[in-house]
Amino acid sequence: MADRANRWVLLGCGLVCAAALVCGWVVVPSTAEETSPTHSASTDFPIVSDARLAGDAKQARFIVDLDKKIEFRAFTLADPYRVVVDIPQVTFQLPGGTGNTGRGLVKAFRYGLVMPGGSRIVFDLTGPAKITNSYVLDAANGQPPRLVLELEQVDRSAFTQQLAAEDRPELKPTIADAKAATPAEKPGEPPDSRPVIVIDPGHGGIDNGTQSNGELEKNLVLGFGLALRDRIEKSGKYQVVMTRTDDTFIPLNERVKIARSQSAALFVSIHADALPRREGDARGATIYTLSDKASDAEAERLAEAENKADAIAGVDLSDEPTEVADILIDLARRETKTFSNRFARLLVSEMKTTARMHKHPLKSAGFRVLKAPDVPSVLIELGYVSNKGDLEHLVSEDWRNKAVGSMLQAIDAFFAKRLATAVPDK
Repeated sequence: MADRANRWVLLGCGLVCAAALVCGWVVVPSTAEETSPTHSASTDFPIVSDARLAGDAKQARFIVDLDKKIEFRAFTLADPYRVVVDIPQVTFQLPGGTGNTGRGLVKAFRYGLVMPGGSRIVFDLTGPAKITNSYVLDAANGQPPRLVLELEQVDRSAFTQQLAAEDRPELKPTIADAKAATPAEKPGEPPDSRPVIVIDPGHGGIDNGTQSNGELEKNLVLGFGLALRDRIEKSGKYQVVMTRTDDTFIPLNERVKIARSQSAALFVSIHADALPRREGDARGATIYTLSDKASDAEAERLAEAENKADAIAGVDLSDEPTEVADILIDLARRETKTFSNRFARLLVSEMKTTARMHKHPLKSAGFRVLKAPDVPSVLIELGYVSNKGDLEHLVSEDWRNKAVGSMLQAIDAFFAKRLATAVPDK
């Protein structure tokens, strides 16, 4: 039993490769003090009080009203065509629905926190465009400071020429920040041998996820993830690492890197789905595992939607890493798939006693966030925000506590069986 556990850890560590440095984003160790699912508004941050768009299919002008001048950086991205404006962290005080509809050259725009200390505005374009002018105006004549962005339609060739590498900054904290965020062992204390569980609340920051009746998926799943963390930690059996504990965006690949850099024994990504009215009124929780081919059309649709998170947040997709072909990774992936499927079955068995489950609760598809070859991983859709009954559960603290309890029972059963046998289930 001990040999098998050690072999698993060694395999994971070998595949991680310089664990602490692989993770470019902040690894958030759990603490009992972090309980708020969203950033509290701070008067220290500049305030965005208005955002408006003008123009047609050939030109566009975007104006943001501020309470103080700020620095910014604007750049373009391709496939899909986008314009990204990075600014210091601000407090957006804009009416609900701002940016949902566009005008002419701009299909829509969105905004939000993209990393601690940094906010972002992302424009979806109808085609290639260039930034012809961008500047910040001083307050004058009764008008507040304003950020102005001017765009102009161009052809694909002209668009490509402006995509200089230096205009595509990566979303990474400083090395000092990353080191400070990595849990450190206290001198003289033996290393913590408890299994590491990574909880991954989906979306965050500029990426709201699904929404209904004013409820945002990113907030619902964060609240659930924090409650799950607290319940797991209370048991004392496991270490818990959160991919995020507040309203921050984390790229999909970085979520995977967090799990691998921590040599996680389990990765649980938490989401809430939604369906357009024309597609029916699906309801209930669903557990997804990774597969090359989706189990059904709904699983394929969901994976495609979830895998677009980076594009939504304005991440440059041209630098995405390619799959590594390696026999050790392939062997690890096979074993990991067995463990992932086992945990998924346990989750369904336990959760059906406390939560309403989908009529087909076990599914699979090509979710990018589940692609760690050496970490058993599942994605849980807690329910449908588009379904009235599910949404009532998702906002209910009583329902959440019951669902969290059943998930802990599944986690206990998973690790008990894993330690009790040297041969995984077929």
